[in-house]
Amino acid sequence: MTDTSRGLPERPMSPYTQVWRWHITMACSILHRGCLVALYVGAAILAGWAAALAAGPGVYAGYLSILGSPIGKLVLLGETFAVFYTAAYIVRQAFWDVGKGFAPRTADMTGAMSIAFAVVATIVTWVLAAANGAF
Repeated sequence: MTDTSRGLPERPMSPYTQVWRWHITMACSILHRGCLVALYVGAAILAGWAAALAAGPGVYAGYLSILGSPIGKLVLLGETFAVFYTAAYIVRQAFWDVGKGFAPRTADMTGAMSIAFAVVATIVTWVLAAANGAF
């Protein structure tokens, strides 16, 4: 066998956050993965809601009281952000799929725009929900 490590420094097999300089596109990728996990949690919450609805008025009222608690509202706020961020990220990825938006400045800008869109859309959604008595 040939020894290929002659004089090369020890380094990890794949990049990670301690090796690479932090930048917006890396943050967007990590945030997208976190949002995908959150959407799985949201699917479980939705399934629980449907099961509680089928179980009867008492169980349903109990489930809604959990969702209406401060922690439940915080989870739902995070779910709302996850939905909007994932939608924006998918649009960004669609442009990448056709070969557009890879320039570093463009990638940084679209990443920041995805995050900003998700924050603003989440705030608008929750303000409209509060204005219409959803709380």
